[in-house]
Amino acid sequence: MKRIWLVLLTVVTVVAFSFPNAQQGMASEPEDMIRIGVVPEAESLTLGSAATFRIQDKVTGEVLVEAVNDAADVTLESTGSVDSSYRLQAAWTTSEAYMNDWVARAETGGYETYIEPYNGGHRLYIGKFPADASWSVRSAFRNEVIANGLAASDSFWKVITLTTGVSSVKVSYQGSEFITENPVVVSSPDGLIEMNGKQYRGVGEVGYNSKGTLAGINELLLEEYLYGVVPRELPPNPYGEMEAQKAQAVAARTYTYANLGKRSNDGYDLLPTTSDQVYGGYEVEHPVSTQAVQDTNGVVATKDGKLITAVYHSTSGGVTANNEDVWDSGPVDYLRGVFVFDWQKGNKHKSQKEEFKNAKDAASLRTSKVLEYEKDWSKYYRWEFEWTAEEISGVLSEYFGTDVGEVYEINVVKRADLGRVLEIEYVTENGTFYEQKDKIRWSLKYINSAGKHSVLLSTLFYIEPVEGDDDQAVGFKVYGGGWGHGVGLSQTGAVGMAVDGKNYEQILKHFYQGIELETR
Repeated sequence: MKRIWLVLLTVVTVVAFSFPNAQQGMASEPEDMIRIGVVPEAESLTLGSAATFRIQDKVTGEVLVEAVNDAADVTLESTGSVDSSYRLQAAWTTSEAYMNDWVARAETGGYETYIEPYNGGHRLYIGKFPADASWSVRSAFRNEVIANGLAASDSFWKVITLTTGVSSVKVSYQGSEFITENPVVVSSPDGLIEMNGKQYRGVGEVGYNSKGTLAGINELLLEEYLYGVVPRELPPNPYGEMEAQKAQAVAARTYTYANLGKRSNDGYDLLPTTSDQVYGGYEVEHPVSTQAVQDTNGVVATKDGKLITAVYHSTSGGVTANNEDVWDSGPVDYLRGVFVFDWQKGNKHKSQKEEFKNAKDAASLRTSKVLEYEKDWSKYYRWEFEWTAEEISGVLSEYFGTDVGEVYEINVVKRADLGRVLEIEYVTENGTFYEQKDKIRWSLKYINSAGKHSVLLSTLFYIEPVEGDDDQAVGFKVYGGGWGHGVGLSQTGAVGMAVDGKNYEQILKHFYQGIELETR
């Protein structure tokens, strides 16, 4: 069977010494680089700089544009054929010997394989089925390859999109046009480039993503990438406590290293959004967060010598969550729920219904125009929202894709020991519906001041009917606390601990149980 290998192109260093190449950045010695898909999908982009810049063919090194304080247009000229298919991810390995043996056994058995570089190793895929293939067909195939020793019980299906054939881009500048089948890169001697008018450190690249369109990629030193992450994840204004900033820097760095290559199928490592980590580029950098990154240079969180899954969230609501109470995953020993001490009041808030209902100054989600932070923790440490009968029917109908009619009851079927809702039941005119764990937030959206449906802030809540004069439900009201999934580091909790004098190591070891900090 045909074997498909994914080959990553590298930059040919033919540019003048004053222009950094995409692999070296601005460093005199080799340092870790990262690629961020700042524009994941587009038909056209602009590349340039406020200073002198060059746009080059990434493969040949040919200079296509050289200018000062301007920008050129890069558009998709033509695209090859795009194929999206189900493939079974059988394994991930760092062993070349294991990979070669697995490929040989799979091809001897007549199976198609696909190898994808990922996080210092390779993902091994077997089989290929059209995107509309039924679950039963794919399940039978999975059982077959497991029986043949080519996959394990933790194998899973992914839709892999590949572009074959020739694609090309056109670079246009002041009446001149250049067409190439290769990605193009922009660099500047001052180390700052612009993509779609936004400034980034390092170099910019326009290449092809797995959908066959263009991707705008920012390649830069990994530590400098964190300069643009930390202030977006934990804004220094108002959260300028240095030890909290350092804790955020270590968590973000650990997440980054653990997820390098996560999106290599699209030509980059990570997205600049909450799907990975929020990254704002050069323009959002702040002296406080930059110092936090520099003061913790290379420090990562590990357990038993391995990088941890350093997830984090805005506000716990008083207690963080066990990872298995939020996601469909087995318990992780360092992602245990812990109480977040209220350093000002000197007590621990427990998830009791009356405490939530009687919370003073709970934020109203209906009247809040934006998710603002409070000076001392979070505005959404406690919050509430009320739906009319018509609103809750509309919210649930939209989520479940059918007209649910009148909503009779909303019942918490199961709750975790630390208070988060594990399963919820919606009893309606047209049937009973269920949802579990963190997906509950998407099923029970609130309606913000702009009239748009927004994901409920957390699963740490209590809900009850609002009764009318005839004791019939005329709506439902929710009392909740926190913002985010609740697993791992609480960002505003870290701020509270820093105010109380805790250092970043104490903060991290509180939220990630049993970890160590290492410098790599």
